[in-house]
Amino acid sequence: MNELLRWAKFNLVGVLGMGVQLTALALLNRILPGHYLWASAAALELTLLHNFLWHRRYTWRDRPSTSAWPQLLRFHLANGLVSLTGNLLLMRLLVQGPHLPVLLANLIAILCCSVANFSLSSKWAFRSKAPRPSLALATARPPGC
Repeated sequence: MNELLRWAKFNLVGVLGMGVQLTALALLNRILPGHYLWASAAALELTLLHNFLWHRRYTWRDRPSTSAWPQLLRFHLANGLVSLTGNLLLMRLLVQGPHLPVLLANLIAILCCSVANFSLSSKWAFRSKAPRPSLALATARPPGC
């Protein structure tokens, strides 16, 4: 698949995920006022699960896997760590520093993390299966031996 088309699909899923994340954050921030970092982490986890399902079925559907669990683990390790670390650090800096509203700070954090997340998703989380060398080829002797 053309990487430009994949990037567009990635961003479409990202926009949907951003809606999930901002909605969840708004609700959680209302339920737990003053605990925006905890609310951000919970909203992010919900978004990671949402995005993983859509990326698996839409963005990287041409890269099938026998099991979703290894992909989900890689996706969480890659996108989860980038998003969680990036979001929480940027949220803290943007909310406590220039006193940006929580949702605006979160939107900025999401955008900053998207490029790293696409690269990690394409190269690792949803990587193409590399063909395993055939045992027959590994044990075959060159002619004349």
